[in-house]
Formats: sequence, structure tokens, C-alpha cells
Amino acid sequence: MDKHIARVASSDASSELYLVNLIRRASSDAEKARLIAKWILQEFEVYYLDSRAIPGLAQRAFEARDPKTSLALSKKRLFVYTESLKELAPQLKAVFPRVATDESIWSEVLASYIPLIEGRYEADLAFAYLHSVQRKLSQGEWKPVAYDFGERTNKAPDFTAKVYRSFPVGGAVTAGVIMQLLAIPGFSVPYRDAQGDARLIAERLNQILTPEQTPSNRVRTIEMIDGGFYRNRGAYLGGRMVLESGRLMPLVIALLNEPDGIYADAVIHREADVHNLFSSTLAHFHVTNPYYHELAAFLHTLMRERPLGLHYTTIGFNHVGKVAVMEGLGNEIVRYREVLQTAVGFAGTVAIGFAAPSSAYNLKVIRDQATDQYKWGEFPGVDRVLGKYSRIHEINRTGSMLDNVIYFNMKLDRSWFDPALLEELRNKASESVSLQGDDVVFKYLIVQRRMTPLPVFLETASPEDAETAVINLGHCIKNNAAANIFNKDLDGRNYGVSRFLKVFLYDYDALERFTDVKIRTNLGRIEGEEDIPDWFFEDGVVFLPEEMEVGLRIPNRALRRVFREVHGDLMTMEYWERLQNDLRAGEVPGIRTYPEPCDLRRP
Repeated sequence: MDKHIARVASSDASSELYLVNLIRRASSDAEKARLIAKWILQEFEVYYLDSRAIPGLAQRAFEARDPKTSLALSKKRLFVYTESLKELAPQLKAVFPRVATDESIWSEVLASYIPLIEGRYEADLAFAYLHSVQRKLSQGEWKPVAYDFGERTNKAPDFTAKVYRSFPVGGAVTAGVIMQLLAIPGFSVPYRDAQGDARLIAERLNQILTPEQTPSNRVRTIEMIDGGFYRNRGAYLGGRMVLESGRLMPLVIALLNEPDGIYADAVIHREADVHNLFSSTLAHFHVTNPYYHELAAFLHTLMRERPLGLHYTTIGFNHVGKVAVMEGLGNEIVRYREVLQTAVGFAGTVAIGFAAPSSAYNLKVIRDQATDQYKWGEFPGVDRVLGKYSRIHEINRTGSMLDNVIYFNMKLDRSWFDPALLEELRNKASESVSLQGDDVVFKYLIVQRRMTPLPVFLETASPEDAETAVINLGHCIKNNAAANIFNKDLDGRNYGVSRFLKVFLYDYDALERFTDVKIRTNLGRIEGEEDIPDWFFEDGVVFLPEEMEVGLRIPNRALRRVFREVHGDLMTMEYWERLQNDLRAGEVPGIRTYPEPCDLRRP
């Protein structure tokens, strides 16, 4: 690992018990604060090295054709940060209670901590960890803590040469160049037919580039990230083609592993398809290259429409991403001179959505009480609903649910808010929002990538785009079900459409584990039969597939017909029962992450 990456001291003097004893014996608050800072950094280093080991384990899971371990690693990556904080905060309180309440003590901790992380590559992440500890110590209080990297932390050095490899092309792409790309991950198991794959990929790329073969638009070089991307069953090689004109074209090679070896399954080159592949910041990619700043910047060159902060979260650096997202939101408000207003679309029965008109983000808080249109009986309360939004980090492996970036103890400038919105927040979400002088303080704040609600999109979309969105709605439902996620409110208003026509579920108060859902039907009943069906008396969630089309509430008859033609299996008991049986047997069902035209066709 690079010398700039975190070092963990191995001496006994750095042990937790040793530090606890030193803190208890320390004669001054300043000395205690210095030791607290050292303890926090030690715990950060343990977390950081643990999290950085996960991508290598994910590669080995791919090589071993072990998707269960891959999913377990994804969950571990999500929890390792939280678990570290959960154990550390109460220990700090027990040893030195004033660290949680006395701002002057915390200022001394900060002053001691900054020099310890100066010059490290991961200094920004270490600083974010310190703030997370402070936030954990003050949990449950109206005490905002900044989401930032601090003024004295260093910017990342330029490690560009270690992030990607450059392969000269100078015209047509050859199988020899592709063979070099396929060798980048250094797999411990062989390809099924590396030369055959290389030939197919080269042929596909040259076919794609044929219209571009003017002197200025020939491929000059291919630049590929030096490492593999791993998620679920698959692996990916990511990079870009640099044309003579300087224009960049994405290049992603999707790999699968079967008993007879690894093979290239698809070539993804359209910006829209790459956006959709990397769209979920919940279904993280494990990347074996450690330079997260340069990785995010490289991905941003391929997907300019995606905010930089979300590229960090795509590769698993949520806390760096949180800071970048909030900085981006503030910059948007200043740049466009806009204020936050109630979001476009239907008013939520559970959440209040708001956004600046030109912003890339939509913000949410949970209402104190659901509106009269709430469908599911007694409102479970803010904490239960927020818990469902938080659980998305655990359960979304498919990229078909919109990510939630959740901030706690967050402070925003009061001038950012439209007065009418501020009044609604104060009256309808007082459990979560309060005013403190010129600030609006949130006990929590949900931030999502902005989408167009599906019904709003269908009102103005071209016929072709409307059909694509309705077809992608079916893929969204199927992908989520394959991840054991069922939205019992299949109303189209709970789904959003991205600028690249991918459809996401973004309302989570009606989520259930799919294996807990009871699949039933009325199709066998005799017409005119008046008896109440047996399923009516069953507890829990009952789903009748034949009623799905009505439940989606798509008013356009032609679009409903398209949905039936492409996804008619969704309206059959057989489809849902088969998927449930697979999940209950511990299988990891496949999902569709790129369109069929990207597939490499074989004889």
C-alpha cells in the first residue's frame, strides 16, 4: 500500500487499553484531549485498513463464483464505518464525559488531531471520521455538526499515473490491445477464451467507431482504470477511448464467471448506459484501486451530468461523497440565486419534498403525521419511516432504488428557504426541523438525486421515450424483487425517471421483504361468485399479480399495452412464486444492469 495511505502503529503504546489508562491519569484537560485525538485516529486507521481490504476480497469472491460472499462484503462495507463509531463514542464518554458536552474540550481534540493527519492521502476522510465521532457523541440533540474536511487538511496529491493505464491505438482497435486490457485485474482463474473475447470486443468497438473514422476522430489511446470493479455476480473494467480530436468516449467491459472460465459479456460505450450502470450509490462498486479522489474524477470525465459527490459514493466512499454533495448543493443555490421550494409532482403523504428549481438534488423530511391520503392504516411515526430510508443502504444491490444520502444534525442557511416552505416544515415536520437564529437545523435530512416523477414525465415525453420509461419501470420492479425488495404500493407516482430514462423507486414507506409477501390470485374464481376469497382473511401483505397493471395507474392505454407485451410475466403467479422459491433457497437471482444491445453475441 502507498506510503501516503494510513499507517497503523503496532506498538503496545497505541493500544486502546493503554490510552484509556493514560487518559484517566492525565493531569490536564489539554493532555486528555491530545490522547482522545490519538485514540480517534487509531480507530480510524483500523476502520480504513479494514474497508480497503474489502475490494480484494470481492475480487476473490468473483473468481470463486461466490455471489453470496460478494453480497456479504457489500453489507460489511456499509456497516464497518457505523460499527466503528458505535463502539468508540460510548467508550469516549465513559472515560472522559466532558468530551461530549464541553465545546472547549472538543476544540482541543480538533487542534491535536489536525497535525496527526497532515499530509496523508486520506486526510479528508480522517477529518470526516472525527466529525462523525462528534455527531455520535451528541446524537439526539439539536446540535449541528459541520460536514466538511477542515481548512488545514491537504488536497489529494496527483496520483493520476497510478489510477489508469494508457494503451496506444492510433486507429483501429486491435485484439492485441484488448488482450492487455483483459489482463489488468490479474485474475487467479483463467478466461474461458481470452483471445476470442478480445477479437469480439475489438470488432464491436471498430463497428461502433466506423462512422467516427475521420482523421480527427480515430482512437488515439485507450485509458483504463488500473483495477477491477466488482458488484454482485459481475466484474467490470472501466475506462475511456481518447479520440484524436480529444473527445472522450466511455469504455466499460462487463465480465462474468462460469464454471468453464471468465468471459466478456458486454461492451458498454454509450454515456447513457454507463450513467445507468453507475447510477446507484447504494449498490456500491468495490474497486481494487485505492485512489478514491482520482477514481471519482476519472468517472466524472465519463459522466459529466452526474455530480462529483455521487461518484465518490458509487465507489463506496459515502462520507467523502456527503461533503461533496452538500458543497454542490450550496454552490447551486449561490450560482443560480434560487431558494428551496416544495418539489414538483404530487405531495407526499409521508414526506415533504423540496428542491431549488435548477438543483440536481431533491431533499426530504418525514412529516410528524401522515396526510389523510395515507393508505396503510396507522402511521408508524418518523423514526420507523426514517428507518426504512436508512435500510436502503443494506438491501439495495440492484441500482433500481434511488440512493438516500442521510445527514444528521445538519444546519442550513435560513435564506436558502422559500418562506412558504419554511412555514410548512415548521408546522408539519417540527419533530425534525427547528429554527436557530439565521439557521434551519435538521435532526436528519434526506438528500436524493433529482428525478422526474414517472406520471409527470409521461405527460410530456415523446412516444419513444415514454415507451422506454414504461419498459424500464418493469425492469426496476424485477430487479428489486430479485433483491428481495417488494413495494406493495406499485403506484407509478412512487417511481422517478432519470435524464437517461432509467427508472428508480424513490418512495420507501411501503417496502416489504418480498419473501414475506403472499402471492395469491382471483383468476380461479367463478364469475359472479359472491363469497369472500380465502386470502382476504390472511395476515400480512397479500399481492395479486393480475391486478398489477391497474395498480400502476398508467392512464395511457398504448403504454399499458407495451408494459404487458414486455413484462407480461409480472402479471402471473408463476413468475413471482419462482422468484420467491429461489430467494428462499438462498439463490442470488441475476439482474439486468445494461441493455441487451451491449451484449457480445457469440455463434
